[in-house]
Amino acid sequence: MNTYIVIAVGGAFGAISRFWITTNVEKLYPATYPSGTFIVNLIGCFFIGLLFVLFSEKISLADDVRSLLVVGFLGAMTTFSTFSLDALLLIEQGQYGMAFSYLLGSVVVCLIATFIGINIARILF
Repeated sequence: MNTYIVIAVGGAFGAISRFWITTNVEKLYPATYPSGTFIVNLIGCFFIGLLFVLFSEKISLADDVRSLLVVGFLGAMTTFSTFSLDALLLIEQGQYGMAFSYLLGSVVVCLIATFIGINIARILF
């Protein structure tokens, strides 16, 4: 099957899952804290760790299955899971400086980019 189609299908289900989980968690715990997003990221991080070991160390499956679940589903459900896996793999490989710069850079630079985007939108629109 075409890899792009597989990723798109997984992505559709991941996006729907993100919406469903976030909506239901926030109904249970209405607050100013983004508990729905936190739970989605927690679930995504757990499953990307689980699937990473399954697919790289335990079982051999077609690349399309990995693309469907990891890139498509989890990628659409939460990119934070991919960010966490990438950082953890750098740490496991002993690339501590790279891991630190990736973690700090991703958080700080992305916050700055969001801030700039918000301010440009407020000026232009």
